[in-house]
Amino acid sequence: MSVFISGASSGIGEACARSFAAAHHNLVLVARREDRLKKLSQELRDQFGVQVTYFSLDVRDRIKLERLAQLHADVFQDVDILINNAGLARGRDVIQKGLPEDWDVVIDTNLKGLLYVTRTFLPGMIQKRRGHIVNIGSVAGHWVYQNGNVYCASKFGVRALSEALRYDLHGSGIRVTEISPGMVKTEFSHVRFDGDQEKADAIYAGRTPLNPEDIAESVLWCVQRPAHVNIQEIIIFPTEQPGVQPITPKLD
Repeated sequence: MSVFISGASSGIGEACARSFAAAHHNLVLVARREDRLKKLSQELRDQFGVQVTYFSLDVRDRIKLERLAQLHADVFQDVDILINNAGLARGRDVIQKGLPEDWDVVIDTNLKGLLYVTRTFLPGMIQKRRGHIVNIGSVAGHWVYQNGNVYCASKFGVRALSEALRYDLHGSGIRVTEISPGMVKTEFSHVRFDGDQEKADAIYAGRTPLNPEDIAESVLWCVQRPAHVNIQEIIIFPTEQPGVQPITPKLD
């Protein structure tokens, strides 16, 4: 049995890889940055003695994903736990000033990429009558915030797909969990602001965000529940983030 993690080269995906390796799970890791995957994979093999396979993959590339699944059928068929972590945001523009090319990247990654990866593993899980799909959503899939438009829409979609999967897979023995984090300090804001580190740092200024390990621990806990227990969703905020709207100054 192994764990497949998308977006595994950094942030929550990397933290999940470390948590599951420490729990003695074999891993299949994918992300766009092969150099980071190679380094992480070797580190986890050396530290925990687990098997780690990695592939360079952008989850938007359905053809490459299908080719990998065919060429490495033995690796893919061994996957019982799928963590759909790959996701991103681009910009904070209002819709009337937004860039359609940014919208395409967000929707193709957060929604279509999740669908492509999930569809790849479902036949095998259904045949084995076991499996666990963990979708990394967001509090932005529950509440819309100003200038979050397309990103929020994509995460509302992740939430809807998670709910729909539970109906589609009813009776199969496959569990579906969604983890919806609030503010987590990763490369997320750096990517969102196209590498502008000053803007990215301003998001976390004066507050203590969650860290990737907080989310990874929750993912592992959900997966470790008995087979008859499904944690459908967990919403996780940092203590200093009361909601998704702009935060007023703290009381003295």
